[in-house]
Amino acid sequence: MKVRYISSLSILSALAFAACADLDKEFESGVYTSDTKTNIVENMPSRSTAELSGLYNIMAGPNALGYGTPDDGGYPLVCAFFDYNGPDAFAPSVGYNWLSTSSEWADRHDNYRNPRIRWDLFWKQMKAANDIINSIDPETTNKASQQLLGQALCVRAFDYLNLAPYYQYSPAEAPDGLCVPIVDGTTALLGYARNTTAEVYKFIMEDLDKAIELLEGYNRPSQVFANQAVAYGLRARANLYQENWAAAANDATMAIEVSQSLKGDGCDGMPYSKEEVSSPCTSFYKLDHNWIWGLKFTETMVSGSYASWPSWIGSFSANAYAAGSQVYDQINTLLWSIIPETDIRKGWWVDENLHSDHLTDVVWSAAGITLTGDQIATENVEDVKMPYLPYTNVKFGFDPAGDLSKNGGDWPYMRIEEMILIQAEAYAKAGDEAKGKQILADFVKEYRNAEYTQYCADFSDEVWMQRRIELWGEGFSMSDIMRLRKPMVRFNDRIETNVPDDFKFNLSHDNPIMLAIIPQGEMTSNNLMVQNPIGDEPKHGDGSNLLDGVTD
Repeated sequence: MKVRYISSLSILSALAFAACADLDKEFESGVYTSDTKTNIVENMPSRSTAELSGLYNIMAGPNALGYGTPDDGGYPLVCAFFDYNGPDAFAPSVGYNWLSTSSEWADRHDNYRNPRIRWDLFWKQMKAANDIINSIDPETTNKASQQLLGQALCVRAFDYLNLAPYYQYSPAEAPDGLCVPIVDGTTALLGYARNTTAEVYKFIMEDLDKAIELLEGYNRPSQVFANQAVAYGLRARANLYQENWAAAANDATMAIEVSQSLKGDGCDGMPYSKEEVSSPCTSFYKLDHNWIWGLKFTETMVSGSYASWPSWIGSFSANAYAAGSQVYDQINTLLWSIIPETDIRKGWWVDENLHSDHLTDVVWSAAGITLTGDQIATENVEDVKMPYLPYTNVKFGFDPAGDLSKNGGDWPYMRIEEMILIQAEAYAKAGDEAKGKQILADFVKEYRNAEYTQYCADFSDEVWMQRRIELWGEGFSMSDIMRLRKPMVRFNDRIETNVPDDFKFNLSHDNPIMLAIIPQGEMTSNNLMVQNPIGDEPKHGDGSNLLDGVTD
């Protein structure tokens, strides 16, 4: 019997006695058992590689959850949901913007599709990870089995790190607060209750401790697969959320060092250079040397679908909602205005005149039309692309040899730059601020802005500012706000913001609406589940007195 994954944790549990897991695929004339799976892993490595590819492809899209809608585009679009909740990224408030729910914070309605997508996607992948984990003897000495188990543990920890920060405040702030359920693949007939934040992070850390041990020396085929550097990087994130500063700094350092020591997997452990990030044709669209871990998102997988990151987050597609309907992904002028002109990242967005130096030598060609330089931003190609809006991003690039109508492009889960920023923050908060400052200055001066000087009076805010610039659009906006106990600030009196009126509000850190909502389907089918408090939906002008320490 074969069961398709559904979102309700309780229904999954109830079916577990009678159903074979998704990993139980047809094997010759029947279904193979857990013992058979272990033998296959040990004797047929290609079979385990195929299982892993399926595990990772769950996060791709389009139609990752079967909704068939333009916002069902897998992990990259969930990153957009996270960032559109935040202060720094948005698209226009128009009918064609399928992602506006997050900008409005209407994703706190439990019967909307948006909260289901950001909930279901990670549980779907976690089920596949649990199937692998529970099919392998945890004490196995077979290297292939250890590597398969280690990767599945990394994936499960990754899923939890994309759930836990949003459904409860950080473990340092609310260790006893109800977070998300711990689901390890064992049966729970009555459903799954929410565990405390402390319990969830303990579970995450145990997975990652074991993964680091199992993945020692593993040389992966490509950055699609998790290796020991990925496990260290995920543990660095987990330690950052827990405010284990020295441990976070050490893990980030190890992620970098392991990346530099392992050869042949595509990652060399070095950041993007200034030259690489100065053109959309040389960065942010392919598995690259500075990507510790990433999602392969090929043209064949996408097939021109609107449910893809090039259709929404990118600005170069020739078959997209963003380009075709002028719902481009933009940066808030509050942040853009404080990026120095000498910082190469200023050109990741066009200015108020639709100009970016990053477009100077770029050639865009589609539908029989070729555009160069600023023409890419200013020209209209009927039924294909509309002119950019001020402050439209050109950070996320495109393959100049690819077909722009196909919407292919890879997506980063983890970059070396994130690890460097974790080092800088964690060393400083662990008591060695001089070392943290040196790490940050060395990175920014060498790779982004040779004339860098500290902008914020508080160094913690300085690192946060650098994270907001460097990791813009990659899904870290709200998890940083939650762990740093910051307000979400989109406007103030310093400069006129370009945020649409419908999204023009600020939120205090203790506003109940900060916690994400568990979808209605889960609440209905899981008898042990309890809902987060539902705050009042914000409106234009709310929180006008709030400041965040960075964009003041």
